[in-house]
Amino acid sequence: MTRVAVIEIEGCLASSAAITHDVLATANHISGAKRTMPFEVAAVHCRARRSNGDVRSADLVIVPGLGTTTAAELERKLLSPACRRAGDMIASAFAGGAMLGASCASTFLLAETGALDGRRATTTWWYAPLFRQRYPKVTLEAEQIVVADWPVATGGAAMAQMDLMLAIVDKFAGPSLAQACARYLLLDERRSQAPFMAITFLAGQDPKIAQAENWVRANIARDFAIDEVAASVALAPRTFARRMAATCGLSPIQFVQRIRLETARFLLETTRLPVEQIAVKVGYAEPSTLRRLIRRDTKRPPGYFRPAA
Repeated sequence: MTRVAVIEIEGCLASSAAITHDVLATANHISGAKRTMPFEVAAVHCRARRSNGDVRSADLVIVPGLGTTTAAELERKLLSPACRRAGDMIASAFAGGAMLGASCASTFLLAETGALDGRRATTTWWYAPLFRQRYPKVTLEAEQIVVADWPVATGGAAMAQMDLMLAIVDKFAGPSLAQACARYLLLDERRSQAPFMAITFLAGQDPKIAQAENWVRANIARDFAIDEVAASVALAPRTFARRMAATCGLSPIQFVQRIRLETARFLLETTRLPVEQIAVKVGYAEPSTLRRLIRRDTKRPPGYFRPAA
């Protein structure tokens, strides 16, 4: 039986904490009739002045989302007594051999302890620029919903806690039980945050990258070289690529492709234009290229995004 401590920090995202307990309870429920329940779960409520438990005997420590919505709010919360107390508990548990799991803004708390140094991780996509700035020793894969680089696993935006928990059940109780939990809870498989990442939001954090976005949208229907995009904002190609990676976590080619696909999806959802015309409007001479890229990024055919008749 895996001993699990769920650190619920004061003000944490209620849905994230509930999902954590619900998935573990579901795994225990499904397993209960056939064998020993796989998880022994204890909630540790961490407040500014005290906590109501400890994690010293835990095999796995899970931290639900912090419940912050802006970068400034997140940075303030990381400095709060409750988060500092939780960070000490996490660091102690990790040093003692416990594995760790967190999603959304709580991935920052794991990074604060150094537990993610030299590892791959993910986080909420809109926090990605701040994460890269604060934790250069971590390889951030912000497009991923879950990155399980054991002994640490991380999840993306808030509802990725569900995906994280299924990965945890898979790790500690086996893939068949994880699949059974997914069926029981009617969960769809999701592999990437990429379809949900708003390029305009990310690009807006750097004036040069925001200008590049505007240029790409204005020239979207024609074929152009990446060097042209860099020149449009008076940057050398290498400098442009570095700033793009720091701001959006993308290469310039991926950046342009994401804008093309975002525009194509908008046209699919709001017009009756055939895919052939949409492909031309977003700069693809071959409709098959657009179809392939949409399937790759969304796991859906273009027709899926058409409005209901």
